[in-house]
Amino acid sequence: MKPLWGIRIFCAVVEQKSFVAAARQLGISPSSATRALQALEEELGAMLLARSSKQVELTMAGEAYYPSARQMLDLQQQAEEELSQQAGAPRGLLRFSAPETLGRELLPAVLARLADAHSGLRFEVLYSDSILEPIRDKLDFSIRGAFPASSELIGHPLWHYRRHLYASPDYVARHGEPRHPSELPQHRVVIHSAPRVLKAWNFVSDRQTVSLNLAAWHRSNSGNGVLDAVRAGMGIARLGDWLAEPMAARGELVRLCPDFRIVSSQGDDPQMHAVFANRGMPRKARLLLDALRLEADKRALDRRAVA
Repeated sequence: MKPLWGIRIFCAVVEQKSFVAAARQLGISPSSATRALQALEEELGAMLLARSSKQVELTMAGEAYYPSARQMLDLQQQAEEELSQQAGAPRGLLRFSAPETLGRELLPAVLARLADAHSGLRFEVLYSDSILEPIRDKLDFSIRGAFPASSELIGHPLWHYRRHLYASPDYVARHGEPRHPSELPQHRVVIHSAPRVLKAWNFVSDRQTVSLNLAAWHRSNSGNGVLDAVRAGMGIARLGDWLAEPMAARGELVRLCPDFRIVSSQGDDPQMHAVFANRGMPRKARLLLDALRLEADKRALDRRAVA
């Protein structure tokens, strides 16, 4: 029998909420999954799952046991990956999430180079501006922007950046250019409406701090949607400089109120970062994140030397 096989089946049943779905995921029959789970319960001397004809639920013992069981499987996977890395090139599937705007150019370029260099690596990327959780969504890690949430997740910084105001040259020609953040209520503001976005816009310069609660002229729950709206001349938005400055350099966008940047209520600049459920980072994940950080350095996206 494979190491931790009964535990693997138990976790799969919990996560799939079904013996049939768990068995399908593991490539075994439902009866085999049932027998393995019964053997695990006999070994532990406790019933982990309460079964009925319609559903499977954790018992109190199962609720207490599941976090440790999940951790054991993660540690086993990490150990197997470490051994395989010592034996040869990195290989296997990396499943992770990333903000939508990372998929425009930066992340695909990194993945393409890694795929060419390591033919055994495969990637499944969930592009989303929603908060995806590594454990709940069965991810190796989750790449996030803005400000790290307070949680038990393990953070891995990638690069710091600044937020500024941007509009298209066409918008500026039609509506004028605000010279100070206080002029924004007279303009068409495009706001990102996804979870955990800033409620107040806190502007700082070398001489002044301004905090505004702005009404949106347009809203989008997508970072790409906000960017495309701004490029089309629909209004003004706050954007990360790592994304917007290359477009400004090509004349596609204009940075407005250039003396100001937008920070958190504590005065912090945002950062791109990855989060893991466990401290043990698979080497293939580290390979990807290191490559992404190197690409950010190459493109001078990191703004660590901020005021």
